[in-house]
Amino acid sequence: MQEKTWYAIYTKSRAEKKVKELMEERGYEVYLPLIKTLRQWTDRKKMVEVPLISSYIFVCVSELEYYDILNTPGAVAYVTFEGKAAPIRGSQIETMRKAVDGKQNITLVNELLSKGQKVKIVSGPLKGSEGEYIETKHKCNFVINLSHIGFSLFVEVNAENVIKL
Repeated sequence: MQEKTWYAIYTKSRAEKKVKELMEERGYEVYLPLIKTLRQWTDRKKMVEVPLISSYIFVCVSELEYYDILNTPGAVAYVTFEGKAAPIRGSQIETMRKAVDGKQNITLVNELLSKGQKVKIVSGPLKGSEGEYIETKHKCNFVINLSHIGFSLFVEVNAENVIKL
């Protein structure tokens, strides 16, 4: 069995859920992190699920599936770094899953952060996850750097739940 690697794929605008569905129908392992948010229209407010990162989905594919996955309607291109599709560590995908599934307070920052102490979370829904620890105005944040695709996720954690690496 060929080794599979996680990658981020750009999708057409607002097509993330449909692309995920089509890829899953074709047997691919796909992850689309969704968060609930309150949306307001002129006549009502409603909680809706929206992608954590607009126009991005994550796929785990082998070398043989690498090019074929882009034949999915709505898939545009791989997210690249230095001209090549940027691989994403499985541990980063798993940490993102835990943060989203655990309904952690997540803030997406469209930039990379280079400062901060490397830490490991030792308890709670993100137990075992590694990242950077940053304190900001009475809040403790855990940062997941998706370095090759240019995003960072801030997740609030309690200071007692982390140890320095």
